[in-house]
Parts: sequence; structure tokens; C-alpha cells
Amino acid sequence: MLKTALHRIYGKFIGLRSFIRKSINNIFLRFIYETEQFNGCAELLEILGSIINGFALPLKSEHKLFLERVLLPLHKTKLLDQYHAQLAYCIVQFLEKDPTLAEVVIKSLLKYWPKTCSRKEIMFLGEVEELLELIDIKEFPKFIEPLFQQIARSVLSTHFQVAERALFFWNSEAVVRAIELNVNTVMPIMFPSLYRITKEHTNQAILTLVYNVLKAFTDMNAGLFEELTVNYEKEQAK
Repeated sequence: MLKTALHRIYGKFIGLRSFIRKSINNIFLRFIYETEQFNGCAELLEILGSIINGFALPLKSEHKLFLERVLLPLHKTKLLDQYHAQLAYCIVQFLEKDPTLAEVVIKSLLKYWPKTCSRKEIMFLGEVEELLELIDIKEFPKFIEPLFQQIARSVLSTHFQVAERALFFWNSEAVVRAIELNVNTVMPIMFPSLYRITKEHTNQAILTLVYNVLKAFTDMNAGLFEELTVNYEKEQAK
């Protein structure tokens, strides 16, 4: 009821819109940096999803700052699983409005990437893959190196589901297309992790996924793959 009422007030009273947005902004900032306790995050984010969808283009600097300073930092709280779906929807809405925000979004997610919580890391990996499928291929070079440095760490995770989720990136046609266009950057980053798994990992499902990724890299650039293999084996022999 309250969610519906607030949404209708925002829609009907144009003069109150700025005040409502600032109030929501303050509630989220208090939640992120002070209390980390708030039961209405999912509901407020649902309303925001509709509000963001109605933003006029080009986006105002106020709206971009809200994304960067409020929405993206919401990823770092310990209660993320309570509202992650609604938050991810809001981020998608921003990227659909302005594809040039891709660099800010991806680099912020990397900044807030969970170090010790596997459950959160799986959520991050799922969200990043969804965003990559929306992002214009021309935007990839701006963040592809730090992104795949993180993916290389994730595939080495001792948590089976984290490693599996990271390797599932190669099931996405949009991601594979971006990797192919940037293979000279991505393959050298990923190769040591993938090669190490083939020698050390015991989980057959992970090994199958890794061999599929290595096969994809070979198809993209066999010469580079051979060069990396030789160099890696020389390093290991020292």
C-alpha cells in the first residue's frame, strides 16, 4: 500500500519529485554508511526502477551522480541478497538510457567485489554477465582488462559454484563476441588460471568447462594460444 501510494504521489505531484528523490537518496546513504539496517530497500528500489525508466534524455548529472554515489555502493552491504534483483534492474535501466555509463558501472562493481562471501560473488558474476549482454561492444576496451583479471581470480575459486559461474561467461554469445574482438588482451590474462586448473583441479564439471574455454581461445587465435602455452611451461619448469 505504502509503495503504491508513494509511486502515485511521485507521478501526480511533479513539484514533489525532486524532494522525493532526495529523500530516497538520504535513506539509502544512511543505510549504506551508518545503519546497514533497513527493511524497505527492495520496495524503494522497485519504485526507483519505474522512476529511472521515465528519466528524460540526455540524463541529468544529478541522475548520474545518484547511480555512482548511491545505487552502485548498495552492492557492498551485507544485506544485498534481500534486494539484489531490484537493484540490478535499476542498473540495467540506467545502461539502457545511457550506454556510455558502462565503464563507471563495471569498474564500480569491481571496486565493491566481495572478497570472502561466495554467495555474493555468484550474484556479482550473474549481474555482470547480464550487463555485458546489454553493453555496446565499443565500450568493452574501457574495462575489459580489469574485468577479466577478476574473472581469472574467480575461476580459481575453491568454491565450485563461483568457478562454474565465472566459466559460464563463455556460454554468452555477446560476451564471446567481445572476447574475440579483444582476444589479445583477454587470453593472456585468463590463460595462467585456466592452464593451472587443467593440472590441479579434480572436479570433472569444472575441467570440462575449462577445456571448452581453452578450445574457444584456440579457435580465436591459435598462434597466440601456442605462444602462451610454451611461455607458461617454460616458467613452470624454472
